[in-house]
Amino acid sequence: MDCETIIEAVLFASGDPVPLEKLAEIIEKDKKTTRGILANMQYKFEHSARGIMLRELDGLWQLCTKPELDIYIAKLGALRKKPGLTQAAYETLAIIAYNQPVTRAYIEQVRGVNSDSVIMTLMERNLIREAGRDDAPGRPKLYETTDEFLRVFGFSSLRELPPLEMNEIPEAVETLPTD
Repeated sequence: MDCETIIEAVLFASGDPVPLEKLAEIIEKDKKTTRGILANMQYKFEHSARGIMLRELDGLWQLCTKPELDIYIAKLGALRKKPGLTQAAYETLAIIAYNQPVTRAYIEQVRGVNSDSVIMTLMERNLIREAGRDDAPGRPKLYETTDEFLRVFGFSSLRELPPLEMNEIPEAVETLPTD
């Protein structure tokens, strides 16, 4: 049986991202060969009139629908749709993504408000997870983003996060009257 066919079937059946090592084990090839097969498949999906694509998420591989088809998938209805994230959730997620691993205290220091419920929501959505404990007094929990975060926001790895522009002042702030 063709290795591409096997990989496609395994990824489709899994639904979740599968590690390169596991795919190599399944098709009984080394990692380098398997990576080449996956790259070839990725190219074929990208350059064909199909509704799916093959994505790599930090060494994990998954079949996903193409983003430009989201409007059609949304027509499935509210059955599959989770409510969107709040502004507080996006803020918290950005703090974690750019500074991970971080403690709840760090998040609250940056945001200036209690973030317990936001952290809980992000964990329930599998966008963040506990990443161990800090060496600080009380050994607080550390949080980091997950592979689901990468998938949902369309990144292959954290290296693809847009750079932070710390010195830029938004136009709206620049045009405020001064007294």
